[in-house]
Amino acid sequence: MPDFHHSALVIVDDTADREQASDGRSRYGAYIARHADDFHEDGRPLRPVEFAIAAWRTATAPVMAPGYAAVRRDVQPLDVYRDHHGGAQFCAKVGLRHSQLAHRPAGHPLDWEKDPWFHPSEQWPVLVSPDRTDRPAVLVTAAVLLPVPDDILTAPTTTRPGNALTHEAKAVVHALAEYANRHLAPLVADLLGGAW
Repeated sequence: MPDFHHSALVIVDDTADREQASDGRSRYGAYIARHADDFHEDGRPLRPVEFAIAAWRTATAPVMAPGYAAVRRDVQPLDVYRDHHGGAQFCAKVGLRHSQLAHRPAGHPLDWEKDPWFHPSEQWPVLVSPDRTDRPAVLVTAAVLLPVPDDILTAPTTTRPGNALTHEAKAVVHALAEYANRHLAPLVADLLGGAW
């Protein structure tokens, strides 16, 4: 499992990608080939924002599991999408337990629970809906939005799966992961207040 920490929401593992590749080159490249229709627009290369969205979606779960870009389990999903201005934006969903709120909801409703398969040695617990259904539950989720600067996005030079498209997709996934770790991780850490 990747070595996540407070400033690492995303880890890209090129070694595992190569070692687990059926073609000996890139497991991610094989997924790009399977999803080739997502990497062109009527035979034309995608614009940088659409290329980033396709590359990220293909590199992460649930499309690729485990993902070429692994996302910390307590931040799910972490998507890239086109905002209403046409730019790229990250959207991270983070579950918040009542103890993390300034005021607990009245009536003491049920709260998020740690995944029953969560091992105590794991630092980043996944929160799940309460198993009980005999009383109300208030499940608070924060959506953290972060605009992605255009200058870290690139347009692909090809629409055909292969070494060139895989290399270009990997480059944009690396840039997005680095940006998320540098700028999104502190927002998530502040939101959680260290209460994992």
